[in-house]
Amino acid sequence: MPHKDGKDAPHALRPPTEVLTRGFDPTLSVGSARPAVFRSSTYVFPSPEAAERAFDVASGRAAPREGERQDLIYSRFNHPNAEILEDQIVPLEHGSRAAAVFNSGMAAIMTAIMTFGRPGGNIVYTVPLYGGTVHMIHEFLQPWGMSAAGVPAGNGGALDRAIRAAKNLCIVFIETPANPTLTMTDIRRAAATAHEHPDRPLVMVDNTFLGPAFQHPLLLGADFALYSATKYLSGFSDMIAGVALSADPELMRTLRRRRGMFGNILQPDECWMLDGRLPTVSLRMNRQSKNAQRIAERLAQHPRVPRLHYPSLFDDAEQIRIRQAQCDFPGALFSLDLGTREAAFEFLRNVRIARNAVSLGGVETLLCHPKTTTHSGLSAGELGESGITDGLVRVSVGIEDWRDLLADFERALEAIPEALAPARKTRVAG
Repeated sequence: MPHKDGKDAPHALRPPTEVLTRGFDPTLSVGSARPAVFRSSTYVFPSPEAAERAFDVASGRAAPREGERQDLIYSRFNHPNAEILEDQIVPLEHGSRAAAVFNSGMAAIMTAIMTFGRPGGNIVYTVPLYGGTVHMIHEFLQPWGMSAAGVPAGNGGALDRAIRAAKNLCIVFIETPANPTLTMTDIRRAAATAHEHPDRPLVMVDNTFLGPAFQHPLLLGADFALYSATKYLSGFSDMIAGVALSADPELMRTLRRRRGMFGNILQPDECWMLDGRLPTVSLRMNRQSKNAQRIAERLAQHPRVPRLHYPSLFDDAEQIRIRQAQCDFPGALFSLDLGTREAAFEFLRNVRIARNAVSLGGVETLLCHPKTTTHSGLSAGELGESGITDGLVRVSVGIEDWRDLLADFERALEAIPEALAPARKTRVAG
């Protein structure tokens, strides 16, 4: 196998070094300096006893011994490129000890919830959430038999009360910053409240917007950090992937067993591609965050931007406290509210460098209108509760020169006809 056992990996190294050295032995890959692609579906056992042991560990009938790694069996369960990627992504997520990779972010979320949730159980979640997660809750989990209670993001008291009141509580699901309003939820507070609950629910954090560079949920008490690796981890808008990470290897072994049942492991070619991009995640995210902060802080003063959502511009004292307590940098996403759908559409029509697309986290700048795209399936009540208005435009800033992007946005704002132009701004949003 083209990896070392975890016990052989260096432990005193810093993450930027470990991500290039951990979990890969060139001598087991014909001397290749970087991992090759292993497309095999089936792996040969050295003995019948080895095959028996592999299936006992894979099924959970036997626990792995100290330092033992599950043998390769069949690539629906595990394969060399997944194991290498899972080893090398761990140092990036502070506090993590194990990872599992999936063929999409939704696959990671769905598998985590289906592994630790159950019919008759309860899930408490923050709103707004990514539209796909909301659809999963309403269209699958609730008909499947789970109860679900949404709580406005950032309202720590309401979240505490919802957690304490819930019966048969399985999962507390937090997305912070929230998509697309950037509202932040206090992870440490939510985890502490959840850990006091007699059902001991698992706390899962969708960390896609700020992780792994700027926010570290596992250090704040969360049980899982979940990602759409399609976004910043990959960074080039050319692949779909998901990742789950945990400080508890046993939780991860349970999750991997369910992944083997579902068959939604990330395929070798995509694992190889994603692994090659891990060393540049922090480099890209730092450039994108600096670009976004420069642009957002200037657009917040523009007379045609009445309201702008960005962490460095919060004016709510609690939001400022949460940001300072749990985020290293404000990230590369902001949302501007242009007042009306017509003004938002005119703005989107007139940008030239940025692209109108619904994803985020790529090296190119992308914009979208959440109410008619990513969150279009929400009810009017859910949209209102989430703060997703007709005029809201979400911006994912890339690595272009920030001055060019700012000029592009300013031209697009000025191109909005006077009759559609939003009212003069009154304050910057928190």
